[in-house]
Amino acid sequence: MASLEDVERLVAALPETVETTQRGTRAWGVGGKTFAWERPFSKADLKRFGDETPPDEPILAIRVEDLAEKEAVLAARADDGFFTIPHFDNYAAVLVELDRVSETALGEALLDGWLVFAPPNVAKARLGDGE
Repeated sequence: MASLEDVERLVAALPETVETTQRGTRAWGVGGKTFAWERPFSKADLKRFGDETPPDEPILAIRVEDLAEKEAVLAARADDGFFTIPHFDNYAAVLVELDRVSETALGEALLDGWLVFAPPNVAKARLGDGE
């Protein structure tokens, strides 16, 4: 179980990460691009759930490399609180129910999202293995 405070701490460990505000919520970026942001449900989102109970907030959106990676993450991590909604169809990002995700899985997802936009030299230095 993770919190927005855990998100703050985990992204603080990623070089050159900047916290901003996006539509009144917190967001984190690197290289001028947002890789993670708070994503409360809109009224339209809630309506699309119909009779289903929506996942508990807080929700975090995290970018992924591409749609194939999105499908892989959703397949591998659905039981860990990773999901998507129709608004995110054809968009390379996943949603994370913070009340269900482990800190380890959250940290890995944030690092992967950060790597999508991190400058190559910064990513190489962070990874420390020459990738």
